[in-house]
Amino acid sequence: MAKKVEKKPINDLHPTESRWFAVHTRNKSEKFVKRMLEKKNIHTYLPLQTVMRQYGRVRRLVEKPLINCYVFVHIVKESYVPIMETENVVGFARVGPNLMAVRDEEIEIIRRVTLEDGIEVSATVDTFEEGDPIEISAGSLIGMKGRIVRQEGKRKFQVELESLGMSLLITVDSAFLEKIGSSPGTMGN
Repeated sequence: MAKKVEKKPINDLHPTESRWFAVHTRNKSEKFVKRMLEKKNIHTYLPLQTVMRQYGRVRRLVEKPLINCYVFVHIVKESYVPIMETENVVGFARVGPNLMAVRDEEIEIIRRVTLEDGIEVSATVDTFEEGDPIEISAGSLIGMKGRIVRQEGKRKFQVELESLGMSLLITVDSAFLEKIGSSPGTMGN
């Protein structure tokens, strides 16, 4: 009879090397959590996008989180408990039982996407099948690699960020996309 081997969950927290992690917050608490974590001297990143909102007859530009209910933190292991003790923090994003770090390249892609004018972006938490590997060949997002998981019309593409388990809907002109012959793996490689 074969002995069943239990797999120990992966924990990417490191005692001395800071890594990025996604922290799940209560709904509409992202900015509050960011302020509270910064008061604890925890390095945070909350990707925001400026959108036009209609309030009755008044139209206003407002900043809203790119990814609802998430704030990114760049931390070492000792910051875990203070983050978990922060008001409106639900927990860390996990892949199954594993506490996985978000790759620096993926944080950089999110920064580039939020800085690009004229790109419509919305985040989804769906699971998609992998599609064609692509690379953006023009504009400020040049060099961004990923996989098209869904094409909507000629211009809207869904590009998967694997370690987050999320996708970003990015409106990119098809003339700026180039199909990659060999598989690039994941975004940012």
